[in-house]
Amino acid sequence: MATRDDAPALAELWSDAVRRADRSEQVADIELVIKAAGMSPEQRVVVVEYDGQVAGAVYLRITTLSPLNLEPCVQSIQPRVFDRCRRHGAGHALMEAATAFAEEHGILHVVTAVPNSSREANRFMARLGLAPVVMYRIAPTSLLRSRVSPQRQQTGVEGTRNRVLAARRSLRRTRAERLGLPDPEQA
Repeated sequence: MATRDDAPALAELWSDAVRRADRSEQVADIELVIKAAGMSPEQRVVVVEYDGQVAGAVYLRITTLSPLNLEPCVQSIQPRVFDRCRRHGAGHALMEAATAFAEEHGILHVVTAVPNSSREANRFMARLGLAPVVMYRIAPTSLLRSRVSPQRQQTGVEGTRNRVLAARRSLRRTRAERLGLPDPEQA
């Protein structure tokens, strides 16, 4: 189990997974995560050591497979090993801890989240029998808004002219329907 003293090393290990802030804020965030996990029987932050130093870590939590699939599972979030400690069993030890945590709670499934860009981590997980199930994607809200919103109304003289012409066509169609005449745009 991680302690508050492990927070600086974990902030370094998970530097690309924590919020963008200065290092002291990241360390403070990790301290809060460690504290919350220590207070909950459904969470755990596991640290593996090699030669007396933090070699890797993983955040474990009990949850459901998805908000729609209520099958319980253990999420193994960001299992990471420092480059200097690879090939010494640290990754296996982290996934062993995830498996033991699941067994301890009678849970049948372990899922993991590793960076899509980490070919080595994804291969390691595949060798352990973890299969890809979903692709988790992320985008800034402002970017997504610009892509999903309809084109903004045109402005200026040309935009006003187009709106006036569209309104006239609509009025002609409505008048023709009321009088039982054919659609003027179809004629």
